[in-house]
Amino acid sequence: MESIWRQTASMPDVPCLEGDTRTDILIIGGGIAGLLCAWALDRAGADYLLVEARELCAGVTGNTTAKITAQHGILYQKLLPSLGLEKTRLYFEANQRAVAEYRALCRELDCDFTEQTAYVFARSDPEKLKRERAVYRALGAEAALRKTSPLPFPVAGCLGLAGQGQFHPLKFLARIARGLNLRAHTKVRALAPGEARTDHGVVRANKIVLATHFPILNKHGLYPLKMYQHRSYVLALRGAASLEGMYVSQDDTGLSFRTYRDLLLLGGGGHRTGRPGGGWRELRALARRWYPEAQEVAHWAAQDCVTLDGGAYVGSYAPQTPDLFVATGFNKWGMTTALAGAHILQDLLQGRANIYAPAFDPGRPMAGGAAAANAAASAAHLLTPTVPRCPHLGCALRYNAQEDAWECPCHGSRFDRSGALLDGPATDDLRRPPPAR
Repeated sequence: MESIWRQTASMPDVPCLEGDTRTDILIIGGGIAGLLCAWALDRAGADYLLVEARELCAGVTGNTTAKITAQHGILYQKLLPSLGLEKTRLYFEANQRAVAEYRALCRELDCDFTEQTAYVFARSDPEKLKRERAVYRALGAEAALRKTSPLPFPVAGCLGLAGQGQFHPLKFLARIARGLNLRAHTKVRALAPGEARTDHGVVRANKIVLATHFPILNKHGLYPLKMYQHRSYVLALRGAASLEGMYVSQDDTGLSFRTYRDLLLLGGGGHRTGRPGGGWRELRALARRWYPEAQEVAHWAAQDCVTLDGGAYVGSYAPQTPDLFVATGFNKWGMTTALAGAHILQDLLQGRANIYAPAFDPGRPMAGGAAAANAAASAAHLLTPTVPRCPHLGCALRYNAQEDAWECPCHGSRFDRSGALLDGPATDDLRRPPPAR
């Protein structure tokens, strides 16, 4: 199970940390969020160091569908009630600026960038699309609503935002990573104010950024309460009908379509991590129905942090930790949000205000009903008296037969059949091997 991005590109090898060191800014996490933060700081002449527990981009970044767009499903009608019009406009504008910056950067980098229109589609009721178009207009943007598409089924509507893009994420990031101050295979074992203890030495820093996908520090910020993780699946098909544009369903199944060269990337089968879902089985059934002549050449899965209001968290980790920062909760739209977040963090880390920071504030109020429902869902699995249990916060793990993995339905940590850690926020393997399946 390897994405086409991993099959066709590799990240540069970087050394591990050797002994104790000091830096002004420490970034923990070597995926797209951490790398772009390091890149922005490097261009600003800052003193920084990035450490990654495994290889660069070994997690979610290498399994994305790599759509570069400010159209995040039907996000903006969800953000409007909680953020208000001005902050919602800032959120949209920050992502649109990221799209434009990618377009400019990719002119100089060989990363298969193509400009595309991004579409969100409805298979039945188009009312949510109409509301989203109305919000776009209130934000000063225009999106076209149409009733036809090249998709292999009828649609009730497609809302298109022009001038977006797609690319090969690892080709792009391999070039971005060149010359940056990076250390791989350097796992942070413990965090304390102003320092991080790793397997290879202690890093002392004035400021620390957690870019670890799901934050690994539970003591502050309530991140386990205000986020959860969601799995989604992709098939790469050769011989399927090509299509112009990038498409995603308005619902939570994650059904999506985009092309890469002669391949169609069909996504979907999504579910909350640790819960039942369609997975590749569902996608393969859809592929047989819609593209019976196509050949599957690759399949893979991704895992995304989902916030309760749909917006990312970028900025100060918590009020009690003024020198700790975070970038998380990209809600499946990490390409643009990571770049927008890198510029926000660049300013905040260097003591400057950033106009977009209020729209991404991790301390913004949570919707009470959504927070209570998320807490109740986690509590049910915390109180389930079965083994194995997650070393993160003790929830009962569930077995995902399609991926042969044990998953935490509370916060999304995952482990292989031997108990080795696959995905955080847990930071350690299981103490005992899980039961044979």
